Amino acid sequence: MRSPGKIALLCLSLAAGSALADTAPTMLTGHDGQHDFDFNVGTWHTHIRYLQHPLSNHESWTTFDGTVVVKPLWGGQGEIEQIEADGPVGHFEGLTLFLYDSKAQQWYQYFSNSNDGQLGAPEIGAFKDGRGEFYNEDTVDGKTILVRMVWGDITPTTHHVEQSFSADGGKTWEANFIGDLTATTETPKVPTAFADPAQHDFDWQLGSWKIHMKRLLNPLTPAETWTTYDGTVDVTPLWDGRADLAEIDTQGPTGHLQFLSLRLYEPQSHQWTLNFAHAGSGMVGTPPMHGQFHGGKGEFYAPDTLDGKSILERFSFGSITADGGQDQQAFSADGGRTWEVNWINDQTRIKN
Repeated sequence: MRSPGKIALLCLSLAAGSALADTAPTMLTGHDGQHDFDFNVGTWHTHIRYLQHPLSNHESWTTFDGTVVVKPLWGGQGEIEQIEADGPVGHFEGLTLFLYDSKAQQWYQYFSNSNDGQLGAPEIGAFKDGRGEFYNEDTVDGKTILVRMVWGDITPTTHHVEQSFSADGGKTWEANFIGDLTATTETPKVPTAFADPAQHDFDWQLGSWKIHMKRLLNPLTPAETWTTYDGTVDVTPLWDGRADLAEIDTQGPTGHLQFLSLRLYEPQSHQWTLNFAHAGSGMVGTPPMHGQFHGGKGEFYAPDTLDGKSILERFSFGSITADGGQDQQAFSADGGRTWEVNWINDQTRIKN
């Protein structure tokens, strides 16, 4: 779990803890909320008031001021934001991935702090009558609490976000984070860089690429049926290279495939995490893949399941040049002794 202090600094969302308790309200609204977060796209000045010791009867508030930059994904089905803020108690950098679940008509908010480079569990909710409510669980002093984030007072140039905690199952709430955002043309600060060469391991992939995908339809079976996709990949740096976002848009015989990979650098372990999500699903695959680069090759691993059986998954990057590269996905059903490649992606840089 993240500490309450870090949680309250999310600026536009927070994500920590497990699934919602039964006492949290159901947020299905019966309408297509794909564009409910459109108001959030742009550059904002944020002024934050933050209660340093929530649920403790201490009224010790502090403030932060900074910049928030929010860009859309998938025509409005997602957003990525970067947060930079300073205050009397220090400096903060974060990012939030917003994903819309078109089936459930709900939004998921995933947060990461640059100090740990890990994507937390999502807050989940929806908008109704111009007000958005999102819920999650967390812990304070070892006790399980509910977390509520409310968006409101939305105008074309301002909006308001407020976080509250409840220690009694949602009967009462204590506000501990209040953010007021105002549209601005100010230039965001350059994020603080870490003196670690590994934070630039993905710099080679920044930019736009053509991609040809070859995918095995039924991995770990005797069937050898492959399909192909062709399209583009756009890779954007975040946190001055300590994170990046790869947006993949392809077409093939089996349809339109849109997904993203959010790569986050972990400064403590000197590793990266890979987090994948498909357009319209709202969900980031769990657990993330962990790994690093050695000698120009990157390998990342995670446990997974296939047809109800536990497997290992490997994602590797290789054959890297200034204008090309290949990545592969492989599965292992025997603890990593043997691997079957089931996805091959060949990329060619788009000049200019």
